[in-house]
Amino acid sequence: MICAGNQPYFIPYIGYWQLINSADVFEISDDYAYINKGWVSKNRILVNGKATDYRIEVSHASSLKLINELILCDFSVQKKLKTLEYSYSKAPYFDDGFKVMQDIFSYDDRNLADFLTNSIYRVCDYLDINTNIVKSSSFEGNSKYKREYRIYDMCERLGADTYYNAIGGQALYSYEDFRKHGIKLGFIKTGDIEYKQFKNEFVPNLSIIDVIMFNPKEEIKKMLDNYTILEENNNEYKNL
Repeated sequence: MICAGNQPYFIPYIGYWQLINSADVFEISDDYAYINKGWVSKNRILVNGKATDYRIEVSHASSLKLINELILCDFSVQKKLKTLEYSYSKAPYFDDGFKVMQDIFSYDDRNLADFLTNSIYRVCDYLDINTNIVKSSSFEGNSKYKREYRIYDMCERLGADTYYNAIGGQALYSYEDFRKHGIKLGFIKTGDIEYKQFKNEFVPNLSIIDVIMFNPKEEIKKMLDNYTILEENNNEYKNL
């Protein structure tokens, strides 16, 4: 069984969805420390041809609190959607992307972790990603461990023998340490993905909403498979 995991991010880039789609179980790290100025509460969209922050505001945000302990500030759904309408109303699949974001912003629960988890479900529904999703907070006693030992514990409970992480995790985790715990470690490396964004020069690594606005679902599904997996001894193989 393949397990993957990451913190809940706000409408993240396509690599995040590749990670979810690659696994049998995806673990949302909701009881991890909130990172100020990180990707939990913001992402980037295209505004006038440039990458621009698009965020949700967090009340009393602090790295001393866990993600699931934080609450969103009150916000105007209309204003959030108006920004997207201004930026993408002429995009070929605007209606699809706008509907996804309407569903996300209409969620009433303002707990940050719950709001983000719901947004992940909504995008997965749109992209037909059927990976089983769990929260780290649902594993009683898991939070007593530190760093990768939380992953070892989670994989053992799930019966997972393989763990995939985003490419940025290479600096955090050791192939050898995972192997000693009976787990094969791999990192998802997104392939070259480019698509037409109006008549602008392509701006990469924007939110998945940008991808949805400009591409049919069938093409996005192909993008979800456009990655390689980096394994121990620098082995790299194309996703099949």
